Amino acid sequence: MNFLRIIKISFFIGITALAATSCDKKQTAEERKADSLAHCIADGIPSRASAIKNASYITEGKGDTTGMAWIGGGKFLMGADEFPDSRPMHEVTVNGFYMDKHEVTNAEYAAFVKATNYKTVAERPLNPADYPGVPADKLVPGSAVFTPTPTRVSLDNPLQWWNYVAGASWAHPEGPSSSIKGRENYPVTHVSYEDAAAYAKWAGKRLPTEAEWEFAAQGGKGNHTYYWGDELKPGNKWVANIYQGSFPDKNTKEDGFLTAAPVETFPANAYGLFDMDGNVWEWCEDLYRPDYYQKSPKENPKGPSDSYDPDEPGAVKRVQRGGSFLCSDDYCIRYKAGSRGKGEVTSGSNNLGFRCVKDKI
Repeated sequence: MNFLRIIKISFFIGITALAATSCDKKQTAEERKADSLAHCIADGIPSRASAIKNASYITEGKGDTTGMAWIGGGKFLMGADEFPDSRPMHEVTVNGFYMDKHEVTNAEYAAFVKATNYKTVAERPLNPADYPGVPADKLVPGSAVFTPTPTRVSLDNPLQWWNYVAGASWAHPEGPSSSIKGRENYPVTHVSYEDAAAYAKWAGKRLPTEAEWEFAAQGGKGNHTYYWGDELKPGNKWVANIYQGSFPDKNTKEDGFLTAAPVETFPANAYGLFDMDGNVWEWCEDLYRPDYYQKSPKENPKGPSDSYDPDEPGAVKRVQRGGSFLCSDDYCIRYKAGSRGKGEVTSGSNNLGFRCVKDKI
């Protein structure tokens, strides 16, 4: 059973104990560290009207490179030995491309919605066929929101800190009573892969391949523990928005933020790119397979032709990169360089966003 589906069912019909999923099974401390919050929260199901159909009317934009950095391309070593699905490390060459300097913001996404009347997946009615036995009036749109626990808890069950919140969406990140007013310069969240791809089409851009994303994140520095280097706090300063303290009950916010931070808050890398580590996870174009690196092309890899996750064989998943403000050495270390996330294409949460790229004009 899918994790986000479990969150929804527990909300709709009050289930408090459910069958274990690939995300809430018991793990050793090292396995938890090697796991990813994106592997848990972003595992949704195709439970709503297709976003592809919804976006088919959108006219493709011409693509303005204002606010983008030119990434010259080249050869680099991709992957990380620390993570099973990021092995083996392998040499890859990518062509040059433009990349958004920061994650797409609420203001930018609002302009897209205003111009197109687009409805994100989180705002659309759910399909009753996916929830047999649940009254139709209970199937309300919403999305997954991280909620700290009152006290320290076992890390075996993410349902303790993830909640399906009715009315949560990109415009209402914590639910109907919240808004993005005053957060226009924060990264947009609660966007599915299809929501991100629709924006990219309208903007005349596209989502990055994960090879492009990792090349850009390295910033020409090569392989290190983190994309910024080998020290977690260079100069005793936090250089990325991640989780400090006791996960999931107490974020000490030593870096200044409990949740997402405004874009361009932390230092840019050598290419002028902000938040390639932490803040919010970012969708990539590639379909996800844990074994893809074993046969990935050496030049401009674009991901496998199909998606397969042994934890959820029937789900179509895309790669996510970079980690989020919830990455913690207590539970999730996939903000580290070379690591991969994954998410079902219709899923979203309040720690998931994206940025775009554009080919050379």
